[in-house]
Amino acid sequence: MGTWDTGPFDNDTAADFACALDETASPGEREELVRGALTRTVRATGYLSRAAEAVAAAALIASQCPGGEPVETVYGPKQPLPDFPQDLRELAAAALDRILADELELPGTWVDHADARHWLSSIKSLRDVLDPPPALPDVPLPGL
Repeated sequence: MGTWDTGPFDNDTAADFACALDETASPGEREELVRGALTRTVRATGYLSRAAEAVAAAALIASQCPGGEPVETVYGPKQPLPDFPQDLRELAAAALDRILADELELPGTWVDHADARHWLSSIKSLRDVLDPPPALPDVPLPGL
């Protein structure tokens, strides 16, 4: 896999995934491509050979979540994407959990050793957007 940076579409596999999304005719088919990329990663055993697609798919879903960053790269999809359902958000979080479970091995296959920490941080940030920690309740402090 050719990788040139740490972003979710900064590798050949993810850029090819974006092209496949653009070449797909209907929003429903685009949703199914995204779902398939995530499902393959969640169900994978052993080496995650297509995890780059799952990271790209998770980034697209996270971009539609509160606090999510828009996917603004020339390597991402150009065609409009559907509004993704809540279950894809949960599936994307599970796929990133699967990827992060291999955090000692995977960064070295994606990015240079010097960029591994930044890559892991970006994956964890995507994960947090997909499934943020629960908000703390507003509890009045005594005497204030």
